[in-house]
Amino acid sequence: MKYLFFIFSFFLLSESAYSQGNKRIFNGKDLSGWTKHGTEQWYVENGELICESGPDKKYGYLSTNKPYKNFILNLNFKLEANGNSGVFIRSGIKGTSISGWQVEVAPQDLHTGGIYESTSGGRGWVIKPSPEDEKNLNPDGWNHLRIHAEGDEITTWLNGKQMIHLKDEKIGAGAGVVALQIHSGGGIKVRWKDIRIKELK
Repeated sequence: MKYLFFIFSFFLLSESAYSQGNKRIFNGKDLSGWTKHGTEQWYVENGELICESGPDKKYGYLSTNKPYKNFILNLNFKLEANGNSGVFIRSGIKGTSISGWQVEVAPQDLHTGGIYESTSGGRGWVIKPSPEDEKNLNPDGWNHLRIHAEGDEITTWLNGKQMIHLKDEKIGAGAGVVALQIHSGGGIKVRWKDIRIKELK
């Protein structure tokens, strides 16, 4: 009995430590605290944030109103209808032109958790997960993505598995908002929920 009590107490302490400093930045009701960029669709349904291709079939973004430099971001996503998307960090947006770094969110074997650079004269793919690690994606159900950005180091995890770790001075010098992306081409739909961020010094 004492052993079970210890395990339960440890679980409660772990949950408390996890939640401490983690701020929910999507309220599950509306897009308060976020800004839409482009004509693609962003809406809330049953507590989930949904992005869906619009009639223009172009790139679209939903960005936080607040910039974030050093942070741990946790969120859940579910890919539907060729769900090619991404999470941009330390980014700036003008119209539908974005400058920053994308943590990829995409169908199987399209490098979810890798980092793509979208800047003037950008490098494109900076780092991709290994083919073996890409198998950690659940193509039909919910996935958990974690992004740790601190200084010039970026680490991503997918469903508890570390996908990449990168130390990069250019990313370290970046600054700006977090933004969710919907890819161009049409026929795309992605669901998001439980978006939380913990700011670091």
